[in-house]
Amino acid sequence: MSVQVFGLPVSRGVAIGRAVLVASSRVDVAHYFVEPHQIGAEVDRLRVARDLVCHELESLKQEVQGDTPAELVALLDVHVMLLNDEVLSSATRQWIEGRHYNAEWAVAAQLDALTRQFDEMEDEYLRERKSDVEQVAERLLQALARADRASTPPVMRRSLTVGHDEGAPLVLVANDISPADMMQFKGSVFRGFVTEVGGRTSHTAIVARSLDIPAVVGAREASRLVHQDDWVIIDGDAGIVIVDPSPMVLEEYRFRQRQGQLERDRLARLRSRPAVTLDGQRVELLANIELPGDALAALEAGAEGVGLFRSEFLFMNRVGELPDEQEQFEAYQAAVQSMKGLPVTIRTVDIGADKPLDRLSLHELRHDHTLNPALGLRAIRWSLADPDMFEVQLRAILRAAVHGPVRLLVPMISHPTEIRATLEAVARARATLVAQGTPHGEVQLGAMIEVPAAALMVQRFLQHFDFVSIGTNDLIQYTLAIDRADEAVAHLYDPWHPAVLALIADTIRAAHAAGKHVSVCGEMAGDPAFTEVLLAFGLRSFSMHPTQLPSIKQRILRTELATLGRLAQEVLCAEDPHQAGEAGARRARATSGAGR
Repeated sequence: MSVQVFGLPVSRGVAIGRAVLVASSRVDVAHYFVEPHQIGAEVDRLRVARDLVCHELESLKQEVQGDTPAELVALLDVHVMLLNDEVLSSATRQWIEGRHYNAEWAVAAQLDALTRQFDEMEDEYLRERKSDVEQVAERLLQALARADRASTPPVMRRSLTVGHDEGAPLVLVANDISPADMMQFKGSVFRGFVTEVGGRTSHTAIVARSLDIPAVVGAREASRLVHQDDWVIIDGDAGIVIVDPSPMVLEEYRFRQRQGQLERDRLARLRSRPAVTLDGQRVELLANIELPGDALAALEAGAEGVGLFRSEFLFMNRVGELPDEQEQFEAYQAAVQSMKGLPVTIRTVDIGADKPLDRLSLHELRHDHTLNPALGLRAIRWSLADPDMFEVQLRAILRAAVHGPVRLLVPMISHPTEIRATLEAVARARATLVAQGTPHGEVQLGAMIEVPAAALMVQRFLQHFDFVSIGTNDLIQYTLAIDRADEAVAHLYDPWHPAVLALIADTIRAAHAAGKHVSVCGEMAGDPAFTEVLLAFGLRSFSMHPTQLPSIKQRILRTELATLGRLAQEVLCAEDPHQAGEAGARRARATSGAGR
């Protein structure tokens, strides 16, 4: 029987596939696929871990004999019996051989399947035996972690992309997915994802949109109502997850999938056309990227440069040391060279809030105790608190500037003291390179405007920086005092809020008055609903994920700036800016169409 789960639509489109559940075990479980030739070795890992736990339990039983109640010794026997149960071990092995799950994921998936069976039992005593299975599974997971920690590459331990889809398409269902894990969706076998938590502008939602993967977040009952291997439809337009759909519903959504692909193919034909309005105004369309390899996708999508290289993704999903200067230099150099002379804007590491580093990479800087990470030690605050780390990154960026035009962008800067400290850090990094005789280039220095304090004092910022970039995601969050990753207040997150729009318009106006470059690199830049409004504010530089470029370019190509008229003033003064913006955009499109 078909079941519907409702959540928040965060990434448009339709995904259809078999459900893959990320286990809800209390142990943090690595989830990745193994290559076909690795299956035997993965089964051996599981067998070795099982033997290790059996040995531990037998040794423990010998140690406690004589001074421990017989009931507790009997429980140890039960756990040993479960470990050696052929049905349990063969079912777990099947997850590895049939689905190419890694051993930890296979254990957790089988645990989920068994616990559901226990929950459905009528006999209370049998239901209570679920805890025995959970304890055995967690011992197995811990044994796998101990045996594997020293030898498994860190990225592989968290990867969600390695593997082959040899059967039906797959969709991922999880309580939550970290931004770092979401990055692993590049080239993934997964066609879409569903999470039980998150809001429209959590980083997981942003990455899903940027990768053009249908997604629904905040679907609170998903893990309970969706089982492993269920057929699932993800309606990213309506925020609905359909479990076990009827043949008629399935065919309807497959038709919608085909229509969506036709529209994407049509937009792709705009790739080589410059973004010029009907009255001849050129608009710069830049790309946001996370990793050096994304630069090629940006070029292929027709980007005129990189408006935001999120360097923090070089620092994430690592166990051990942070990337050193040479590793960072090579990454930045690769991105710069890939863009073939087009500008690349590299943002210094923006760690904190919903993008934490692996705890083993934090050294003495620990964030796990922070009550509100969004207001804590993050972004430029984090960098200035660790000057050695910061200057390593600055030197790497300056060295990369030898190979092409580079802009250096500082996130979440809000105070004059931070401006001075940042300028001094850049000067020290440059002086070190000069003393070493290391080749380096000039960079333009810019500030992110994503805190209300920065927007209100942007004129002072423009005295020290060559350009500013408006990060609308955080600007909305901090202006409205809303945690954008918290689905409980997601309905209050409003990019059309008059205060937010006023700060954006004032920042653009101030930058133009100072003769400085200004761009928007947040989600609003890639949202067609805001294109005409931002153009009316005077914006001529948009930066977004490459997949969003075609739809924004289409909007610009159909716009005549003269028809926008008083749209900016109407939106800023309206009781309902959203309604005013939509009405003004419709009016402008109708007028532009009439004039052609």
